[in-house]
Amino acid sequence: MPMTRANDEPPAAADASPPGTARDRAKAERRAALLAAAARLFAERGFDGVTLEDIGAAVGVSGPAVYRHVSGKQALLGAILVDVSERLLHGGRAVGTTAPEVDALTTVPHDAPTTPSRPGIGTTTDAGVDTPSRQPEDRRVDESLRRGAHPASIPLRALVDFHVAFALAEADVIRVQDRDLDRLSPADRRTVRDLQNAYIDVWTDALARRFPDAETPAERRVRALACFGLMNSTPHSVRGIPTARVRPVLARMALAALTA
Repeated sequence: MPMTRANDEPPAAADASPPGTARDRAKAERRAALLAAAARLFAERGFDGVTLEDIGAAVGVSGPAVYRHVSGKQALLGAILVDVSERLLHGGRAVGTTAPEVDALTTVPHDAPTTPSRPGIGTTTDAGVDTPSRQPEDRRVDESLRRGAHPASIPLRALVDFHVAFALAEADVIRVQDRDLDRLSPADRRTVRDLQNAYIDVWTDALARRFPDAETPAERRVRALACFGLMNSTPHSVRGIPTARVRPVLARMALAALTA
């Protein structure tokens, strides 16, 4: 989706700045500020309760000047949700394939409880829940991930840490998607869905690499979506609690949900 109007005139040659200069950085910063302000206001008031003038005023830009950055309010909503979906996919691919070590703040301790919860798994699908071949493997999934017993567990833990950090930093965007996704243009809605389905694939691929015989692809998708539901609860579940305390708790709970 273009972020400037098609009929914007290019700057005069005498005033042109080469790419990467202070002028370009200032423009990028203004765009980022508009997206952040729009996400906050959409989260607070809903899409219909906010005008472009409101968004511009929040960052010190007059209403007409906002059109230098976006073509309209729907385009701004699209920019917010496409941008965050791209960042999730690119970041997820980076941590899921390079498998970095997890930082000490969010590493699941080895003495963490080993009795996992089962959010959403039983109610979402009943295919193969009671098959004998899955239950022992399910226990091994949980035990080995918590203890870091296998190198392939590192991408899953890194993905959890990555998404928990996102959910804590982007609670406004999560609320906007939950409430206003259907206000996107059809093209932006397709783009967001394609990007987010690709992000889900990053998670299910990581599960498949670690436990190739444990479950079907559809069941791995259930695990990923249930885990997202827990982590994306931040707009409602962590108000007034310091991030430093919430982040490791969410990481432990999400890992338990993913591996239950």
